[in-house]
Amino acid sequence: MHESLAPAPSTLRELRESGHVHRTVKAEIRENLLARLRSGEPRFPGIVGFDDSVLPHLERALIAGHDLVLLGERGQGKTRLIRTVAGLLDEWTPVVKGCEINDHPYAPVCVRCRRLAAAHGDDLPVSWRHRDDRYGEKLATPDTSVGDLIGDVDPIKIAEGRTLGDPETVHYGLVPRTNRGVFSVNELPDLAERIQVSLLNVLEERDIQVRGYNLRLPLDILLIASANPEDYTNRGRIITPLKDRFGAEIRTHYPRTIADELVLIRQEAGLRELGADLPDHLVEIIARFTRLVRESSAVDARSGVSARFSIAAAETAAASAVRRAALAGEERAVARVCDLPGVVHTLRGKVEFEVSEEGREVEVLAHLLRRATAETFRGSLGGTDLSALLARFSDGAQVESGESVPATELLRRIGRVDGLARIMSALGMGEGDESPGHAAAALEFALEGLYLMRRLSKDELAGGGVYRT
Repeated sequence: MHESLAPAPSTLRELRESGHVHRTVKAEIRENLLARLRSGEPRFPGIVGFDDSVLPHLERALIAGHDLVLLGERGQGKTRLIRTVAGLLDEWTPVVKGCEINDHPYAPVCVRCRRLAAAHGDDLPVSWRHRDDRYGEKLATPDTSVGDLIGDVDPIKIAEGRTLGDPETVHYGLVPRTNRGVFSVNELPDLAERIQVSLLNVLEERDIQVRGYNLRLPLDILLIASANPEDYTNRGRIITPLKDRFGAEIRTHYPRTIADELVLIRQEAGLRELGADLPDHLVEIIARFTRLVRESSAVDARSGVSARFSIAAAETAAASAVRRAALAGEERAVARVCDLPGVVHTLRGKVEFEVSEEGREVEVLAHLLRRATAETFRGSLGGTDLSALLARFSDGAQVESGESVPATELLRRIGRVDGLARIMSALGMGEGDESPGHAAAALEFALEGLYLMRRLSKDELAGGGVYRT
C-alpha cells in the first residue's frame, strides 16, 4: 500500500496545467536529499553504524550526481543501503501510459512513445509510477547475458509479422526498464567481463546498444553496484574502463561499536514473529560473540563474518526458548544463557576458518562464546553484590539447569534469593519483566557468570549443566 494516492493528471495537457516540472533522476535525488539534510529528516532509514563513516561519502556522491560502487565484505548492509537510495526519489512520477521504459511525457525517447506523442498531442495518455516501482536490481551471476541487462530481439514480435530492424521488435532488458529510476548490480565482479562491457555506454554516453539496431535511447538512470573486496581483486574483477566510469567508490564496514551491533540485532532479528523475549544481556552476549569471531585469528579475515551471523544467532536463541515453552507449557517464552550453546552448532557454517583450524571449529566458537558471556557479565553484574546467590551453595547444594528446564522449575531449584530485584535491575529488566522467565534468565546468567569468574564450579551436561561450589 503506497503512502498516498497517485496524482490526478491523466493527459499531457492536465500534467502541464498542474505545474509539474520534469527533473532527471539524479536531480530528484540531489534535491530531495538536500531537503532532508536541511530538515533533519532521516535520509537512509534502517541503516545502522554508518552515520559518521559511509553516509557522508554516499551523500557527497549523490549530490555530485555520481554513479557509484559500494565495496565491502559480505553482510555489511550494502544491498540494504542501495535500496534506501530509491527512497530519495519523488513519491510519484508521470510516465507515458504503457511505456516499457517509463518515458516522461514531456520528453518521450522510445519509438512507440514518440509516435503516440505525435498522434495524440496534448491528449497523450499519462499514468503514474510510485518510487517503489522505480528500483531495479540484478544479482550478477556468470550466466547473466547482455540480453538480461540491455535487451535482445523479441522473436514473438518478429513472428507477428514485424520486420527485423524495426525498433519495436526489441525486448528491453532490466536496465532500460528501470529508466528514470535507480538500478543496482549486486556483486558486480561476478559478472563476466564481456557482459560488463555492455554497461560502458550506460555509464558514460547514457544510452544502450542492442545487437545491430540503430537504437540510441538516452537513459535517465542512477547506477549503483556492490562488490566484495576479495572478489574485486581475485575471483573476479571490475574491468578498468568500467571502474573509470563510476564516479565514486565507497567502502562499507561492519558495526564498529557494541551499541551499533545491539541496534542492528534488535532491528533485523525476527523476534516479534517468534513470540519470544530475548533479554538485553543475551543480545549483548551475541553482539560481543560476533565481534570476537570477526577478530579471531582462527577465522579467515578476508571472508568476514556477516551481520547475518548475529541476527541468526539471536533468532536461534529465541527459537530455543519458544521450543522450551511449548514443551513445558510455559505461557511466556524467555531466552536464557542455556539457549546460547546451540547457536554454535547451528551457525558454524556461516564462518570460514583458517585451514590450520580444521576440525576445531566448534571448540573455537564455544570458547569465544564463553569469553563473550564473561565480558558481558563483568560489564553488567561485575559490581553487583551476588553473595546471597553464592550463599545458596555454601552447604554443598547443587543446581541443575538446561535448555529443557522450565523457568519455574529452575527458580524452585535455586530457592529464594535476596537481592534478585537488584540483579534484574542491573540487567535492565524493569516494569513488565517480572515473569518467572525473566527472573530465571537473570539468575541463570548470574550463575554462569560466577562460574566463568571461577567462583562456582560447573559440570557440563548435554543441553545444560550442574552448578556447585
